[in-house]
Amino acid sequence: MAVKKYYQLAKHSLFPICRSLTGDGVRKTLKIIKKEFPKLKICKIRSGTKAFDWNVPPEWNVKDAYILDKNNKKIVDFRNNNLHLVGYSTPINKFFSKKELLKHIHSLPKQPKAIPYITSYYKRYWGFCVNHNEKLKLEKNYKNSDKFKVVIKSNLNSKGYLNYGELILRGKSKQEILISTYACHPSMANNELSGLIVSMCLIKYFKKIKKLNKTLKFIIIPETIGSITYLSKNLSYLKKNVIGGYNLSCIGDERQHSCMFSKYENSPSDKSIIEAYKKLKIRYKRYSFLERGSDERQYNAPGIDLPISSIFRTKYCKFPEYHTSLDNFNVVTIKGVSGGYKVAKTAIEILLKKLIPKNKILCEPQMRRRGLYPTLSSKPVPYDAKHYMDFLQYANGKNDLNDISQILKISTKLAKEIFLKLKKNNLIY
Repeated sequence: MAVKKYYQLAKHSLFPICRSLTGDGVRKTLKIIKKEFPKLKICKIRSGTKAFDWNVPPEWNVKDAYILDKNNKKIVDFRNNNLHLVGYSTPINKFFSKKELLKHIHSLPKQPKAIPYITSYYKRYWGFCVNHNEKLKLEKNYKNSDKFKVVIKSNLNSKGYLNYGELILRGKSKQEILISTYACHPSMANNELSGLIVSMCLIKYFKKIKKLNKTLKFIIIPETIGSITYLSKNLSYLKKNVIGGYNLSCIGDERQHSCMFSKYENSPSDKSIIEAYKKLKIRYKRYSFLERGSDERQYNAPGIDLPISSIFRTKYCKFPEYHTSLDNFNVVTIKGVSGGYKVAKTAIEILLKKLIPKNKILCEPQMRRRGLYPTLSSKPVPYDAKHYMDFLQYANGKNDLNDISQILKISTKLAKEIFLKLKKNNLIY
C-alpha cells in the first residue's frame, strides 16, 4: 500500500533531515523523493533573485551547533534535535555570560516538554530552542558569573540557491490542476511531512492513469518564499492554464477533517472539495480565507487570484503540537494520512471530470464570420446566437458546465452542445 510505504519513508528518511527555506536539507529531501519518482524535476533559483516584492534569501546550511558550560559539557546540542537551533542562525564562536545567553534561549512555558520551532529568515540573529524544563535547569543550576561557549557552524551564502521540485502528469487537455505542498521545516511530522506523504501517494495513483482529462502538476516548494518565487517565474502560464488545485498541509492526524476555500469561495476546486466530503460521507470544518496562513495565501494573493483551495486534517495552528518537537509520528498516523489522501484523491478525481470552459480570446469575438451570429442585424437577436454570447460571458475558467447552465437557466445537455460548438470554432478550451 502506497500510504504505508511513503509513511515509513517519511518517518525514517525524511524526518531526521534539517530543512529550511534553502540549503542541503531541501536538496536531500527532493533527491530522496526523486528516487521514487525519477520524473521529478529539481529546479534552482539563485539567492538574491527578485520575486515580486521579495528577494530569494541567502542559502543557509549548518554543520553543527552547541552550547558548552564551564566544564565543557554540552548543555544544548543541535545534533540531538535539529529544532534546537533557531532557523537561519548566523555563525558564532564566542563566550557569553548566563544573562547574555538566556536572551538567546527560547522555550514554551505553557508546554514545558516541547522544543519550539523558531526562525529568523530575514533578520540576522542567532539562538537556541529548548524545552522549558531544560531552560529552568539552566537558570537554576548555573551561577550568573558562569561563562558559556556558544558554537554555531553555519553558513549564509549569497551566491547559493533556493530549490523546489516539479512533476507533471500530462493529460489530454492543457488545463492544469495544481497540487502544492512544502518542504522547508525541520523534524515535524504533520506540519511538514504529511503533505509530502499524501503528494507522493497521489503521484503514485494518478501516474497509472493513461488518459487523464487534464494535466496534473505537483510542486514541492519552500513555504511562502517558494510559492512566491514559483509564481513570479510562471504566473502568466499559470493564470492561463490552471483551472483549480489544492495546497496540502497538516493532513496526517486523526482528529478532524478541514479545508479552506479559495478567496471568493466559488471556484471549481472549492466545489470539488465539498463534493468529495459528501461522497465520502465525512464531516468537516470549513475555515474562512481570512484565517489563511500557508501557501493558499500566495496563490490567492492580489493580482495572482489562482483558484487554489487547501485541504487539511487539523488545520495548522489548531493542534497543540504545531511548530514544536511534539509534532511527531505519534500525531501523524497511517490511518490519519490515509484519510487525508482519500479526500485529496477524490477531490482531484471530481475536478478532473468537471468541464470548465475558458475563453481563448480577449473581448467579444467576431461571431458572424464563424456562422454563429446572423449576418443581417435584426430585432430581436436570434435566441441561439444569444446563447452563444451568454455562454462566453461566463466561460472564465471559474465556472463549470453545470454552473453556466444554472446561470443561463438552460439544460446541461444544451450547455454541452453550445460548449462543443464554441470549441469547434476555437473560441474556448
